[in-house]
Amino acid sequence: MSVLTVISQFKLPKPVTIEEARKIFLGTAPNYRDFPGLVRKYYLLSQDGRTVGGVYLWNSKEEADKLYTEEWKSFVRSKYGEAPTLLYFECPVVVDNLSHELIT
Repeated sequence: MSVLTVISQFKLPKPVTIEEARKIFLGTAPNYRDFPGLVRKYYLLSQDGRTVGGVYLWNSKEEADKLYTEEWKSFVRSKYGEAPTLLYFECPVVVDNLSHELIT
């Protein structure tokens, strides 16, 4: 079994601070709780505050595709002003230092 990692990113019309980003992200974070197949999501903010996105760890591509619908892309576009780019990666090995496991 491998884990699927998807990285989304998009440019903002103007930079935001980490405090502004945290407030924005906390507004959408509950939407991802208990989403089927989603293991973990990391919200991202570039150091210059101009790019945001997420790193999503999934059990499978089929489950990931249930999130990345046209409706979701439209929501992102309306909230942030730009459609996200999505990059898919297979993760054949994961080092988990919290559980002290190597996941393959």
